[in-house]
Amino acid sequence: MGEIQAGSDLREVAESTQAHVRAFLSTVTEVASGAAPGAELPLLLLATSDLVACGAHLAAITDVVPAERFEPDSGPDTDVDPLRDALSRLFDGFDDYVEVLDPVLGTETGPATLSGDLACVVEELAKGLAHYDDGHELEALWWWQFSYLSCWGERAASAVRVLTSVLAHLRLDVDDDVAQEAEYDALHA
Repeated sequence: MGEIQAGSDLREVAESTQAHVRAFLSTVTEVASGAAPGAELPLLLLATSDLVACGAHLAAITDVVPAERFEPDSGPDTDVDPLRDALSRLFDGFDDYVEVLDPVLGTETGPATLSGDLACVVEELAKGLAHYDDGHELEALWWWQFSYLSCWGERAASAVRVLTSVLAHLRLDVDDDVAQEAEYDALHA
């Protein structure tokens, strides 16, 4: 029913996508648990960037259309509230940001949160992974492609931008005295 024929290009895409999804979910869960002190932002940037590239591949292929015109029930949705809360605590001081709501249709801005972006992506990916793990590979691939275009692709891309910006500020924003001292040391080394 939701299986993809062996040797099919879609099977390869589904297998690759599920591997990227599992890696992303694992990294976000690990970071939210506090298991990567000091490496949280670089790990999230790498995992989210990899996921965005995977999603771009989904957007570049022909629309995936399941054989059945209904989505099998994959069980209850993943409760992402504890994850969102843990990430919000981790991102205290830089979780909230402003974004352009639709850069194609206007310049209107609105509020967003990095923790909300990542939790949204986790929720959408987990739903597809439930289909995949139930043996409904085509449904999973359809869901990942559809939800990439309608939701998680934009949220993941926004998260990459915010993570990059935060890392840039952490590494490049230094007091003038510190910068002058470093220049002096470099010149006289």
